[in-house]
Amino acid sequence: MFTLTERAARLLVADTALAPARPGFVGAAVDLLISEPGLPVSLSASLAAERPRLRHGFLTARSPRVVVVSGPPSPGIDAAITRLADDLPRALPLIAGHRVAVLEEASDDADPARTGVPFTAATAGVRVGLEAGLDEDGMLGLRRRWTLAHALAPVLAAAFANSPLRNGRPTGWRSNRQALRTLPRCTADPRADWSNQVLGARVAGTSRTFREWTGAGPGARPSVPDLTRHLETVRPPIAARRHLEIDVADRQPGSGWQVVVAVTAALLDEPRAAVQALTATEPLRTTPGLWARATRDALTDPALATAARACFVAAYESLTRQGVSRGVRDSVAAFTERYVLRGRCPADDVLDRARATS
Repeated sequence: MFTLTERAARLLVADTALAPARPGFVGAAVDLLISEPGLPVSLSASLAAERPRLRHGFLTARSPRVVVVSGPPSPGIDAAITRLADDLPRALPLIAGHRVAVLEEASDDADPARTGVPFTAATAGVRVGLEAGLDEDGMLGLRRRWTLAHALAPVLAAAFANSPLRNGRPTGWRSNRQALRTLPRCTADPRADWSNQVLGARVAGTSRTFREWTGAGPGARPSVPDLTRHLETVRPPIAARRHLEIDVADRQPGSGWQVVVAVTAALLDEPRAAVQALTATEPLRTTPGLWARATRDALTDPALATAARACFVAAYESLTRQGVSRGVRDSVAAFTERYVLRGRCPADDVLDRARATS
């Protein structure tokens, strides 16, 4: 079997990182956190064998505690939201049939203070998939979009933080889920950035990185299928999976996931909003410890709050210009007024309830 040297692995990852395409199609996925410590054998086997097809997308297992409802790439924000909203209720009976429940929380027992805890173990988020962008240097270019996605990541993570508890108690972080992760620095070369992240990530179930594995003897180096499996376990906040994967938001209450999809797509896909977002996030570019501040303090951090206000206003204006449905725009407006303009995030509601009952 053909095995991979570091150079071969790097070239292969870079070559498949981003597929140039004009922005416009939007995909989304919502994690569902299961009440039991592990998926029942019956549910786990069903998901592994069938990957149940919903009306538009699929139901899959991400970890022993998390199942995922993923929608298909759709032509625009409204179509992506409509399809996923249609699929989510169809997934719940499939899960309930195995005598487990879906929790409303975005995290349960994940602990940011413990090292080595995979963020996927017991946390739920909302992911948005967008086209990589064009192979050019304008606002629709994939290099500019990669940079903008990383600039927006702390702002969106702070605004959508919603996992402040561990076993019912505040942890000191407003997003336990994102606190378990890091946001790698990016350059103007997204393919090189992604290759470095993939090769530098630890191989699941081991203590070595994929780069270290490629340095093993000729008979012990990884194969292409090994790299494919490894890629599935590498899940930074911003990923290159031929498309851009934006995974910075916690699971939101109710239909709040729709706000995540709408705001993220609006800020990255519409050139005018993208320019406004770059301007809003520029003052944060050299801020030390920004990711930790976003996950711990969220919008109580003045610099993040200022950037978030500008970004959410820009997103709403973009949705209006694009003619996105009134219901989606109203949801974004309500979220902006309830949280962003007040320097709050959904985690603050959770903390208020926890303090009231303690």
